[in-house]
Amino acid sequence: VPSDEEVDRFCIDTRFFLAALEGASTAVLEDAVKPFPSLQIDPYRNIAPHFGVASARAAALHGISNGTAKVVVASAAALLPRLSAPDSLEAAAIELRNGMDLDPVVLGDLLADAGFTREDPVDEHGEFCVRGGIVDYFPAGADNPVRVEFVGDTIESIRRYDPFTQRSIETLDQAAVIPLTEKSGSATFFEYLPDDRDISFVVIEEEEATAQANKLVEQTQRSFEEAKAENPKAPAPEELLIPWADVSERLANATRVDQLAIGEPTNLTNLTGPTNRTLDIPCQPAVEFRGRIQEWIAEVKRMRERGDTVLFVAGTE
Repeated sequence: VPSDEEVDRFCIDTRFFLAALEGASTAVLEDAVKPFPSLQIDPYRNIAPHFGVASARAAALHGISNGTAKVVVASAAALLPRLSAPDSLEAAAIELRNGMDLDPVVLGDLLADAGFTREDPVDEHGEFCVRGGIVDYFPAGADNPVRVEFVGDTIESIRRYDPFTQRSIETLDQAAVIPLTEKSGSATFFEYLPDDRDISFVVIEEEEATAQANKLVEQTQRSFEEAKAENPKAPAPEELLIPWADVSERLANATRVDQLAIGEPTNLTNLTGPTNRTLDIPCQPAVEFRGRIQEWIAEVKRMRERGDTVLFVAGTE
């Protein structure tokens, strides 16, 4: 998608429909749909990215690598920075499972190495604490923290809990400890994509996405020109970013989705080129039944007989 604002919106929409169509739980949705925002910093200003941004990117890369992510929503600028090799990120992550043998003190050390801060109680993202046989930590991007209870050096239970009431919300079979930050390197986002999975790309508003990517490249070049006056050893932009042409090449066969303005041609191939797949979405005004329940039921039956998937959305119970 073009910008980070669209990343958030598309993640919310995707999780909503995935929950409705597949009956997915909140925990499953957190793992299945991952945002991948841009770093939102000038690499030559020596400013670290915001905690939430850095941790979201690391969580998305981890979800791609281990296969838990079904959908990753990335902004155009997010795909340009060079990353550390996938093996480096996976070596720093750990999967916790019931019955697993692990010293709780060692788990605490792993959380510290992953960038978590020791606090008691744990009520903010990126915090953890160790109290005897209990380890609490608050993963970035999660709605609630995780409590791991041990019997000796064996994990007995993993649960999500409410940080205010300390009451359990959900029992988990497993949980991941993911580094809160990514490191720079020579790899690209696309190197994290597994070869053994059928992957589809969808590009929303391609022209705008390309413009946003080019804007980042131009800003980075200007910052480099200013920085090298003070630091001749400052890395060149091509050492920090991959060319947008390389991204475009990987997305050559992607489905293009563009919103058509009134009066524009409705032939999508005119806008996206005849070699690209197009997405035709038939739409019609919603029918208002206004209390005519039997007519509404009959309409739902007709749609189901046609083989349609019917999704019912209500504002209240």
